[in-house]
Amino acid sequence: MPDRIVGTIPPIGATSEQSDPFLHVKWFMPDGGWTWFVAEFDPASGIAFGYVIGIESEWGSFSLQEVQQVRGALGLPVERDLHFDPCLSSKITKSHY
Repeated sequence: MPDRIVGTIPPIGATSEQSDPFLHVKWFMPDGGWTWFVAEFDPASGIAFGYVIGIESEWGSFSLQEVQQVRGALGLPVERDLHFDPCLSSKITKSHY
């Protein structure tokens, strides 16, 4: 993840009191059904907190390193959506509850 983006993401725990935190980054599996949205990030540990759409849609923590190692059915890696416009989480979550 580029440093210019990392610098805009709040640290882990910073949005815990917000009912509608901002989502800064979207990663997706082009050959699978998983998507990760990042609301908070710790660059030292590589741990992110955000909204994950997979088997279930839920908020949780995930490792950037582990996400980068995931491969879909065709062996394609997870990609960062370069066209994703950061937005309030309600824009994404309202269609997945």
